[in-house]
Amino acid sequence: MKDWDAVARAIDSRMRELDLTQTDLAVRADVAPETVRELRNNLKPRRRNPRTLAAVSEALGWPPGHLGAVLAGDNAAHKLSSDGPDSVQAEIANLKQAVEGLAERLDSVERRLGAKST
Repeated sequence: MKDWDAVARAIDSRMRELDLTQTDLAVRADVAPETVRELRNNLKPRRRNPRTLAAVSEALGWPPGHLGAVLAGDNAAHKLSSDGPDSVQAEIANLKQAVEGLAERLDSVERRLGAKST
């Protein structure tokens, strides 16, 4: 049996832990904001493309299969330690994404400034 409630709880908890908004998560996972809202609030539970859950998992700093395992009722996935090696890797992944995002924004600003000065 699929446990969409567990997926919703895991996403909501992790978003609070990382201080992410639904929009932040949607951008990081490259999914529609509506998809994040549906998953986070367990609205319209239905079969999802495994890539969607993998993308959301990675955007939350988890391994790609994490939310799929939670959905399947894998208790080990529920116990992903918040202070273990996975948490450190998750934080490194989050920092990497943040730096990449900042670099993209800086490039955009520099392009705009360059276009204005010519």
